[in-house]
Amino acid sequence: MSAAALEFVVPESLHGARVDKAALTLATNVSRAQMKKAIADGAVRVNGRRRPKGALVSTGEIITIAEGAAVGRDAAAIPEPGASLTVRFESADVLVVDKPAGQATVPLRDGETGTLANALVGRYPELATVGYTPREPGLVHRLDTDTSGLLVVARNPASFESLKAALKQDRLHKTYLLVCQEADLPDHGAIEFPIASHPKDQRRVYPCIHPRDVARYAPRPARTTYTVLERAAPWALVEVTVARALRHQIRAHFAAIDHPLAGDVLYGGEAVSGLAHHALHASRVAFEDLALGFEVTSPLPEELAALVGGKR
Repeated sequence: MSAAALEFVVPESLHGARVDKAALTLATNVSRAQMKKAIADGAVRVNGRRRPKGALVSTGEIITIAEGAAVGRDAAAIPEPGASLTVRFESADVLVVDKPAGQATVPLRDGETGTLANALVGRYPELATVGYTPREPGLVHRLDTDTSGLLVVARNPASFESLKAALKQDRLHKTYLLVCQEADLPDHGAIEFPIASHPKDQRRVYPCIHPRDVARYAPRPARTTYTVLERAAPWALVEVTVARALRHQIRAHFAAIDHPLAGDVLYGGEAVSGLAHHALHASRVAFEDLALGFEVTSPLPEELAALVGGKR
């Protein structure tokens, strides 16, 4: 795009559309990958305010792509051959890697280093041509920066398409471990509050508990099932399964039932001495397939295990 800002008025035909979909429809000279980058960089605004890509727009609102936004290119992750990378599974077609808490999955800015993506393309250069965008080399899915655990990586375009389809079809199974407040938490259960973008805080999502919120915010369906594995008051170690987890789904769901994760101050959790992040770990990924199948586990990090007496 040119250096000048782009500005569009949301027509009636796009009322209720997600901001990323609406912006992509209106800015016909911008690719999907470029729009995704512009939104991640904060270059796309609605009525002058930044919104997450899942937020909904209304007729008459003004979408602006900021002057100088780098939507005319999609810079690749810079290879870092010497970066630390923990590989739990490796085949000719698939990698499963273990990301530490505190490391971003992909770079959000041109030239950014230190992310998992930088380490991946540094050790496996062939990943540079695989994935959703050059910033996401081979990555089939992501984890929040402060969530630790397993991520699936495709090593060639064919395996990427197969794994991407498996993810959409709920055949790529993911299990998480978390530590949350223990008192009065049932031994097992399911949380099914639909989730919307938060109306006032773009850092969070909003579980729609009341029917009026469902009508107002048009949330997406979300289901989180759980089983308590250990109790060590004031904490519980909980195993969680989700199909296709929405952004912050697990964290927001447990906060919504008044059992926020340890260390998750964004969602009302208690700050814990010695724990610099929320207590969520992607502990298992599995795919039943004759050609690409795998089942990989990752142990609970020591700082989380210590909360429940060193369990798991």
